[in-house]
Amino acid sequence: MEMKRISELFEGKKENDEIRIGGVCHDCKETVTVTVRKITEGYMIFGGAVYEPEKGSGDYYLKCDDCYQKDPVLRNFRECEVYSRVVGYLRPVSQWNDGKQAEFSDRKSFLTAGWVEFADENQRS
Repeated sequence: MEMKRISELFEGKKENDEIRIGGVCHDCKETVTVTVRKITEGYMIFGGAVYEPEKGSGDYYLKCDDCYQKDPVLRNFRECEVYSRVVGYLRPVSQWNDGKQAEFSDRKSFLTAGWVEFADENQRS
């Protein structure tokens, strides 16, 4: 079944109709059931938070009320592919052999003054 956006799930439903979405909290891994109710102004969400899937992705991400109050931002929901140069080629670090991956994890990162200013400017926008 293809996951749909919340608005698509409510197509043809009346005001005050509810949909329950059950699963596991993204942060604490506890079981959570989030209720979404259609109201005149949009939707009311009880029992936590629902993060809709990106186009082409699978499930909804859920957070329980406690985890949502601590941090409403959904973090670490997508694996990040890191590329680095090895023997003259750019390759994903995940495809390196164990020895090269260990070398990579031992590397230290440094920021020079110019890069710090650049990073600060980007965070403001």
